[in-house]
Amino acid sequence: MVLTSWDYMWRSTPMHRRELSGHRSDPAELPPPYPPAIATTDLLPAEDGHGPLYHRHYRTLIRRSRMDAKELMDAVRSDLNRAAPTKFASFQKVRGDQSALVVGDEYVVRMPGPWDGPVRVVHVGRASFRLATLRGHLEAGQIEFRASDADGIVFEIESWARSSDFWSNLLYQHLRMAKEVQLHMWLSFLEGVTRVAGGRMTGGVDIETHRIEDVDVAS
Repeated sequence: MVLTSWDYMWRSTPMHRRELSGHRSDPAELPPPYPPAIATTDLLPAEDGHGPLYHRHYRTLIRRSRMDAKELMDAVRSDLNRAAPTKFASFQKVRGDQSALVVGDEYVVRMPGPWDGPVRVVHVGRASFRLATLRGHLEAGQIEFRASDADGIVFEIESWARSSDFWSNLLYQHLRMAKEVQLHMWLSFLEGVTRVAGGRMTGGVDIETHRIEDVDVAS
């Protein structure tokens, strides 16, 4: 059984999905470089992946929040499982203090089936943090979570990733199974963030994917 509950695959939150072709000549399409001081042992950069690079951007607007953007991000970073859909996917910290999220911490995203994904924290900002995939993950790349104050709180998840190998690429690109699992996980995460904020999601979730072929990246 791939999922513990198909409830996560069907929901009333509006999704506005766009899939476009990206351009490898545009630096904004490529994953950000790792910070100079970050430990690179066991990291799985996008350049080591297989198939096209997918640059994906999830965005939602939260209104009537009890918090501002920084307070919300502090609450999420204190325990990622406050926002995660834990009946379907959870974050298990395997390195670092359990009460904080700092550069160098490591997590395994636990999901049913072959989806478990080890990641390392490579950047923490005022109201953001970025994770990079480790060896053994189905993807090769990075994902960033950030919040900003703008007529409410704009919460975004942005990822730059390729499949880690041929079989992962088959699941993602051709069978589309991993793609839909991933989509609904991060949609559920945004719903969870909205609950943490004590606010209301306005306008649903905007999801834009850029597919970049024949990319040669240097993370």
